[in-house]
Amino acid sequence: MKKFALAATASLAALSLPSIANAQEAEVFVGVSGGYHDLGVDGEIEDEFPGVGIDDGSPIFGAYAGVDVPLGESLFAGVEGNYHIGTSAIDSEYGASLRLGFQDQGGAKYYLRGGYQEVNFDYAEIIDLEVPAGTYDGLDDTDGDYLVGAGAEFPLGTNAMLRVNVDTIAFDSARATAGIGFRF
Repeated sequence: MKKFALAATASLAALSLPSIANAQEAEVFVGVSGGYHDLGVDGEIEDEFPGVGIDDGSPIFGAYAGVDVPLGESLFAGVEGNYHIGTSAIDSEYGASLRLGFQDQGGAKYYLRGGYQEVNFDYAEIIDLEVPAGTYDGLDDTDGDYLVGAGAEFPLGTNAMLRVNVDTIAFDSARATAGIGFRF
């Protein structure tokens, strides 16, 4: 059901992007980002299974794209998608979110966002325990839930920007990213 909800949301966003992008003053953006995602499960598992080491955080690297539309002089709304690859506890993650925020006189944007994020885990990296090959085969290693967060984008010249985001997935994980983007 969650994958259906994500597919429906992504389809709706994709269908609406052309009309949003053609709106007067719409701002399309793309960029690359990196950060760290802490899944927040280490304490729970270590309490339940003493002696089992858990490494539930992962550096992540990826890309994002979206469009913002002004809602007045300083308010804006937008939609954004992201895809990241992890290096340890997370194999990959992707999602979509809606943004609502304001832009100051200097061009910096501050926003809140909400959406959905799907995460593909790497159990062999999370659980520090010697197990026979194939132990994790057949286990569902993906999960997704709602994402909420906040971010800011700071102009670097005319079309470039530096951005930072802090997010959580269902208030179970902590995810921080920073990146460089370009506005069109």
